[in-house]
Amino acid sequence: MDKRTFLFVICTTLAFFGIQQWFGTQNIEEKRAWEMAQNEKISTEKAEMEAQAAKRRASLSELPLVPFFAEEKSEEKIAYAALSQNSIVALSWTDRLPATVFVPDLGTLDLATKSHRLGEPVIYAIGTPKKLQAPTLSFEAPSDLQLLTCSLDPRVVVGQQRGNDFTLPYEPLEENAIAFLKSGNGYAPVGIFDASNKKIRLFCDFDRLELLVQQSRSAPPSQTRSNDQLYVLENDYQQLVFTTRGGAIAEINLPHHSAKNQKSLVKTIGPDRQIQEQSPANARFPLYPATFIDESGQQVERESSEGGYYPLIRREQLTQDGSVRFAIDPQYYAMNLMSEDSDLSQLQYRVTRFEKNMIQFEASQPQRSIVKTFTIPEENNGPYCFEMEIRIDGDARGVWVTSGVPEVELLSGSFTPLIRYQTTRGKTSEVETIDLSDKHPVSSLTSFSPNWISNSNGFLGLILDPLGKIGDGYRATKIPGKEIPTRLSLIDERHNLYPIDNYPGYSTFLPMKSGDSPTFRIFAGPFDESLLKDLDDHYDEPLTGYNPDYVSAQSIQGWFSFISQPFAKFLYMLLQLFYAATRSWGFSIILLTIALKVMLYPLNNWSIRSTVKMQAVNPRVKAIQERYKKDPKKGQMEVMNLYRSEGINPFSGCFPMLLQMPFLIGMFYLLKSTFPLRGAVFIPGWINNLAAPDVVFSWSTPILLIGTQFHLLPIILGLTMFLQQKMTTNVPKDTTNLTDSQKQQKMMGYMMSIIFTVMFYSFPSGLNIYFISSTLLGILQQWYLAKKMKSEPQKPVILTKKK
Repeated sequence: MDKRTFLFVICTTLAFFGIQQWFGTQNIEEKRAWEMAQNEKISTEKAEMEAQAAKRRASLSELPLVPFFAEEKSEEKIAYAALSQNSIVALSWTDRLPATVFVPDLGTLDLATKSHRLGEPVIYAIGTPKKLQAPTLSFEAPSDLQLLTCSLDPRVVVGQQRGNDFTLPYEPLEENAIAFLKSGNGYAPVGIFDASNKKIRLFCDFDRLELLVQQSRSAPPSQTRSNDQLYVLENDYQQLVFTTRGGAIAEINLPHHSAKNQKSLVKTIGPDRQIQEQSPANARFPLYPATFIDESGQQVERESSEGGYYPLIRREQLTQDGSVRFAIDPQYYAMNLMSEDSDLSQLQYRVTRFEKNMIQFEASQPQRSIVKTFTIPEENNGPYCFEMEIRIDGDARGVWVTSGVPEVELLSGSFTPLIRYQTTRGKTSEVETIDLSDKHPVSSLTSFSPNWISNSNGFLGLILDPLGKIGDGYRATKIPGKEIPTRLSLIDERHNLYPIDNYPGYSTFLPMKSGDSPTFRIFAGPFDESLLKDLDDHYDEPLTGYNPDYVSAQSIQGWFSFISQPFAKFLYMLLQLFYAATRSWGFSIILLTIALKVMLYPLNNWSIRSTVKMQAVNPRVKAIQERYKKDPKKGQMEVMNLYRSEGINPFSGCFPMLLQMPFLIGMFYLLKSTFPLRGAVFIPGWINNLAAPDVVFSWSTPILLIGTQFHLLPIILGLTMFLQQKMTTNVPKDTTNLTDSQKQQKMMGYMMSIIFTVMFYSFPSGLNIYFISSTLLGILQQWYLAKKMKSEPQKPVILTKKK
């Protein structure tokens, strides 16, 4: 590489990084001021939460608790217990419980429970125990529970039971506790808080307490559709299934691209076919019979049809006989309303209008009345979008709109959901990513109102865009997979190929505001860059400067995304140009690989020349090392002199690779997460989805590291990498007298080939095609340069005379 080319490469790279750094340092002071304001608001919110907790928390004196001792004369307390009639309820504190304990004012009590486990309830009573009368915990309305830790230093924590869910809204609790419920003028124990699963276990849940406690169980909220009515609005892009339970959307089904529907961008992929084959009851759309509007505008009842759709949000699952296998709580429906002071998500609505492109729901509560209106736009007016208007007359405090929970999509064998929101600070719009984890399953802010919030599974998702005034803040939650299982769990259930616990759900919420009737624009479809850009152009308002910028909801993820994203965008532009010419995404990837090789030819040429030169002088290096066996330092100096005289830099082969890294990382993320590759067929019957591994054949029983499918492309990649490694390493054909260095090089060639084969085995076929093509082109380039350089005259070995 000449100096001008070298300087051009250096300047170009520095310019890329310089521009990125310049943009990154803009508005730093504004961002700091904003962060300070956020911290102040968070402190205020924390103080308000502490005040609310103090208001709702019972004091120790209000709870019927007593200390107990090992014997009457003992002054050392064992713990505290709940007093109920002439008995006490304690939490087992040891493996060997004493047969009796002493309680002041009651006397000596006998152990009534026959068996126990640590942390579970035990009962001591006077004489023959009478059944404790424990109140019933209602599942129909929210209930505050006072949780008492029974240690020598007891404390009270407030919890709330809402339907089937229990939460600790103010402070955590990491130990078991007795749960008290307000009963009349006081409190009575109803069960225990199980810290291991963060749930309330009623006394009636323990079989060994059946003869000691009288407690009835309130039926949980109905999760059947016996009282629910379903209505469907649909067009070429969406099938929206509404339910009168919550006046919400129970299903969002996206039609597959087909000969009858050329407009849809969603293609049929492997899981669609597998579920239809293995669990046809769950491949029906909608899942249950529903009311449609026919071509004449009349309401008609229709049965569901099998196949033809992709379920965007998680929905109920059925057994083969049509009974409910997993019910979905209405709080996880899309566009439902949730409230902190009542079980609003369970509210039954009535339909007041139902037309071809519109449906309206109404419902009432003592503190509010609600009207929800959903509208699908006319033809070619915002594909994959619909609108929702919510009018709340009355108290809208603490009311949130739900997004629903997107289904699972696997990118390179991994589930990579993405939640983002856009906010405006000053005149600048910024997009932030929300990170949720098992330790922090909830993220919320109440200090500003986001422009929109998105919830995607990597390839498809939803964007909630409030067009009117709403309350400040947002909320995002991570939901255990067992509460809302993915449809992938239906595939190969016998071997539990996709364990539900491995695929949690994610939901987002936006708050309502009293006195306003906002309209929401909802995007529910594929996160395709071209589609999102078209929507941005469609909804752009030049006069006001408004642009939704939905395309920023899509993001390249990864540790090096800040470097790779601009390069990935450039490469995607080239990929689209090649697709426009070939109409094949597979050939477009190959052409893009060739284009990238041409662009990086000077750097690759530099690296290969350096490698070939090193191989050419290697016999001379060995001769020097042999000559100076007893003087390694002198031998090293002679080797460096040889390199200098030949114009070789031992490290020059690494530098070009570093300069290529942004392009290579950009290509990696581009081919791993580009939506048009999802379901794109390259070679029918073999490569049916460029965004998923190729499949030659499959079997039923999983094999370690391989699964249930044989993928050929990673094997081909491993073989081409082995060939390339063999060309680049200086190992002679005669392997009888290899040096230690040559043995290491040979072993590294084998190891790298095996590692890449295993690593790429679950990667998308499009990514494998790129690496195979790139490796083959690299082999061709290396062979050509090596042949060209070998034709050049070689200098003889000249050694300095040893003194």
